[in-house]
Amino acid sequence: MTVDHEVLPEDDRATGSEVTPAALLGYAAAAVGVVGWFFFGLLVQRQGFVDSVGESAGAAFGLLLAVSVIGTIRRNGR
Repeated sequence: MTVDHEVLPEDDRATGSEVTPAALLGYAAAAVGVVGWFFFGLLVQRQGFVDSVGESAGAAFGLLLAVSVIGTIRRNGR
């Protein structure tokens, strides 16, 4: 089966917008924070490698969830 027309209307297509420098700075700060949280747990709290990885991975997933929710709210204009 072939499609002879565009599937999405013009206004529903995602635009190829670039990432702003402020967003890149925020992503870099979050990455440094997660790595810092890993080393804090490993070296200061002495909780072990696996526990430190798990805790920093949980923090990273929480940040990803927050970025996703904020992005959805901003895109929908609510």
